[in-house]
Amino acid sequence: MTPVRFELSLNENFRAPLPGVREAVITTADEVNLTKDALASGLTQAIAEYLDVPRGQVLVGPGSGALLQQLLTTLAGDGEVVHAWPSFEMYPLLIGNARARPIAVGLRNVTHDLNAMAAAVTEQTRVVLICNPNNPTGSALGEAELKEFLGLLPPDVTVVIDEAYIDFADPASIADGIQLYRTDPRVCVVRTFSKSHGLLGLRVGYLVANETVVGRLAPGSYFYRVATVAQAAAFAALRARGQMRAHCAEVAAERGRVHAALRQLGWPVPASEANFHWLPLGADNDRFVRFCAEEGVVVREIAGAGVRVTVGTREANDALIDLARRFTRTQV
Repeated sequence: MTPVRFELSLNENFRAPLPGVREAVITTADEVNLTKDALASGLTQAIAEYLDVPRGQVLVGPGSGALLQQLLTTLAGDGEVVHAWPSFEMYPLLIGNARARPIAVGLRNVTHDLNAMAAAVTEQTRVVLICNPNNPTGSALGEAELKEFLGLLPPDVTVVIDEAYIDFADPASIADGIQLYRTDPRVCVVRTFSKSHGLLGLRVGYLVANETVVGRLAPGSYFYRVATVAQAAAFAALRARGQMRAHCAEVAAERGRVHAALRQLGWPVPASEANFHWLPLGADNDRFVRFCAEEGVVVREIAGAGVRVTVGTREANDALIDLARRFTRTQV
């Protein structure tokens, strides 16, 4: 088996931890025997101030995945959850864990088909999931599109906007879910420190929603607690948000370089607003995954629809471009 040279299947952030994060982890390690701020009230307050939202409309949890599970389990019941497909591959599992029924709606040109999703909403629909930017295709929905979509939905359906990758996107190209939440009580926004803030190994996320939703979720927070060390790291990451944005700009620059190189090879790679690219290679999906694996580069096929490749270090990206060039030659 070929040793792994570059892991490009997990959407990890390869930049060094943000300033202050390492020190916060080391310092807090001496306090892991203590309860400290068990329900992360201090971090909740800091996030609320950062976003300029009421503290009672913020809920902190151990990563956006856990928050999505908590949210779906509480709100979806035995109803239906509408989501795009392919999108975050854990959505069907999360929905099934909540004992709800997933209603998958196919993408239109690698992005959410919002009209088709609105048409899929029935009296049984409890939640609509929007992944923006979409994982795995990297497409982004703008504010006007989402506002129009919200106008098509009934008043009792919660719209969850999963913004795990929003910091990598061009603000002019993507809707800000927090702004939509401010004017529409149906909107709930879920974000994570895992990607842009580089805390994937510590698991910290938060959601912003109206007080009624947060109030229903709050009792479960005793079992979805954020570790003391993770809280300290998140505080430090929030303070270093200027550097975080600089890191994201570096990722975006590399993303553009890789995209241009792949397009020059004739590959059908759509523009991405996340930290990965989507390669819809059809019948060649699996062959390309295996071709890369033979050279120690790990990429991922999703839903049989395409291959997702993380934007890695410059060295890793160069290796990916070289593999794509060589793979193209095998097609001739």
